[in-house]
Amino acid sequence: MLKDYKFKNKQLLQTALTHRSYLNEHRGEKLESNERLEFLGDAVLELIVSLYLYQKHPFMPEGKLTSLRAQFVQTKTLSMASNRLELGSKLNLSRGEKESGGAQNPSLLADTFEAIIGAIYQDSDFNNAYNFVQKNLLNPCEKLFKAKLPQDFKSKLQELVQSQGFSSPIYKVLSSLGPDHKKIFKVSVLVNHKSSGFGVGRSKQEAEQKAAQKALEKLAKK
Repeated sequence: MLKDYKFKNKQLLQTALTHRSYLNEHRGEKLESNERLEFLGDAVLELIVSLYLYQKHPFMPEGKLTSLRAQFVQTKTLSMASNRLELGSKLNLSRGEKESGGAQNPSLLADTFEAIIGAIYQDSDFNNAYNFVQKNLLNPCEKLFKAKLPQDFKSKLQELVQSQGFSSPIYKVLSSLGPDHKKIFKVSVLVNHKSSGFGVGRSKQEAEQKAAQKALEKLAKK
């Protein structure tokens, strides 16, 4: 019933697909809404996206990681993931909720996607939940956000120099001028013990990224 993951406990899947409105019309049945699984899935999803971004962008500062994570877990992207999985057509909704377009409601679909993540985590383990999220949310979002993602030149430079057998680049602050709230940093990056680029920015991270960009441009000409 759900591609990319086969449930051992089918009841968990049914619960993940049951909206609370459905319970009002089926009071005699022993049913549970997906709200508790949504609560669990929300926490698991945040950890998955955080881990993914932390590993994929090893030099990105905390503020940018937080901002990028927010883009991945917003209602719009989660509802898009639900639509790709056609979860709307599988939802257990009340007649009134169906007639009012609940199966196409972005917020409801986003909640359902989180409930599915919680159900997979309960049914198996973190790795299966991670793989499901990567295939159905992270990979599609990377393509969607590609033009908007901040360039991580430090990671690219690290990969390049390591592929050439050199040790990791070394970043040195050459100067920091101005008051604390308006400092300007100048940074040099050393590749194989040679100065390969300079960068200037309002933070050390920004200056290092610009230095790495210059080093990449210099190495590309060789």
